[in-house]
Amino acid sequence: MAKLMTRPTQVTITAGGADLKGDLLVPPGARGVVLFAHGSGSSRLSPRNRFVAEALNQRGLGTLLIDLLTSAEEKADDATAELRFDIPFLARRLEAISSWLRFRSETRRLALGYFGASTGAAAALVAAASQPDVFAVVSRGGRPDLAVEVLARVRAPTLLIVGGDDREVIAMNEVAASLMTAEHRLAIVPGATHLFEERGALAAVADLAADWFLGHLSA
Repeated sequence: MAKLMTRPTQVTITAGGADLKGDLLVPPGARGVVLFAHGSGSSRLSPRNRFVAEALNQRGLGTLLIDLLTSAEEKADDATAELRFDIPFLARRLEAISSWLRFRSETRRLALGYFGASTGAAAALVAAASQPDVFAVVSRGGRPDLAVEVLARVRAPTLLIVGGDDREVIAMNEVAASLMTAEHRLAIVPGATHLFEERGALAAVADLAADWFLGHLSA
């Protein structure tokens, strides 16, 4: 993968009274912007999400990697694991961040998509269900079962990516797909487990995600 010449801009976004830290990168001539919703116990520094984000940047897409919790909230969540499963709470954070992107000079004219992992995918789907101008969603090893009550209301074309050896999550995503009325696809990465740590697995995720976003954010 070629090295990007552009470096991310560190941003702070206030959402629900909380100051959230993020890394925004918008390559020249960007064809859309993707907001990342990290999964259980993760952050904007997740190496998997950063790998995918860089691949999207290489394909001409802007990205915003952001912490959905403050440092104090992360410490509390490490002890209780409550906030990472509070999907409505995380979805509200995503909605506030999306509003910020709509007014930011570099991104206000770009179509918006969500990339969610694990529980972050559920939050992305809930947030997308309430916003008609979210144009695409990609879920990596996601828990759409935690957003089951809104799946029929999601209008954004949605790609559900699951590892071929992550059988329990495959079943969850199959049920979720059956409830969706918008354009959707379930993509299985052969031989991959939940974290896509196998050789080539995460690159396959990045390629699938880039193709999906480019197909729906650039139209």
